[in-house]
Amino acid sequence: SKKSNSMFILTMIMGTMITMSSNNWVSMWMGLELNMMSFIPLIKGKEKMTSEASMIYFLTQSISSMLLLFSMIGCAGGKEMQLFISLGCIMLLIKLGSAPFHMWFPEIMSKMKWNSCILLMTWQKLAPLMMINNMSSNMKIMNIAVIMSTIVGAIGGLNQTSLRKIMSYSSINHLGWMLSINKMQNNWMIYWVIYSVLNTTICLMFNNYNMYFINQINSLSMSSAEKITCSISMLSIGGLPPFTGFLPKWMVIQILINDNMYTLIMVMVMTSLITLFYYMRTMTSMMMMNSNTSMMTMKSNNNLNFLSLTINLSLPLIMVLNMK
Repeated sequence: SKKSNSMFILTMIMGTMITMSSNNWVSMWMGLELNMMSFIPLIKGKEKMTSEASMIYFLTQSISSMLLLFSMIGCAGGKEMQLFISLGCIMLLIKLGSAPFHMWFPEIMSKMKWNSCILLMTWQKLAPLMMINNMSSNMKIMNIAVIMSTIVGAIGGLNQTSLRKIMSYSSINHLGWMLSINKMQNNWMIYWVIYSVLNTTICLMFNNYNMYFINQINSLSMSSAEKITCSISMLSIGGLPPFTGFLPKWMVIQILINDNMYTLIMVMVMTSLITLFYYMRTMTSMMMMNSNTSMMTMKSNNNLNFLSLTINLSLPLIMVLNMK
């Protein structure tokens, strides 16, 4: 019911807040557990698939939480400190669904409703990213995670027809970008906020049109304005200038250039082009279809279209204002 859902959302937010505002590892761990236990009922729906998704989520998260606790105990013991810190870092990468520990992420995404997908791709990343930010983690592990996440996120989405899987691989790719600047103060937070807003508007559009697979796009009746809005949103989250999605990527590239990490930038930019390809493939079938020969008509949501356009075109507007 709606009442219980709002209660679970509240405790989920509270769990993340506890993790983010804690100054010791045990209360951070406690916040993660509270967050996990609140999110599981939000996954669960009437369909059988959702119970499978909640089970996979529970097992993955509880195993990583357990190992995270072990690494905390190891660090408290003081022996082999660096080993336990590295183990803790790997456990947080499992929680995030970062490659090479990403297998569970697209799998449960394809079994959930869009609303749960939005939460999993945005809010659920916040607490583990904050914990990695607080760690003196091994940079080799982080760099491997960044390279693998960007590559897996790009290549994994190429052969998918499920929009939820495409969005999940895109999320893994963006996670790589967030992890690459995780050590730089709170710049990753700016990336996370912009990505979350763009991602939410796209997923709400898919939810509004009840779209789950690429071939469903051809049977929709959409006005030209709606098609343009969807296309701009897709290009924006792909990071194409001059849309808003380019802003965080620009910021990351600038930070990494200052750190002389040219190889990493090359890998990230090249894989970003591959993600753009599968966004454009989704978009092209939408633009090519004829509005008159539609099989089913969908209710138009003008507020959502207006909001999406405003968000995605805000970067060019800011740049024009700054030029003056």
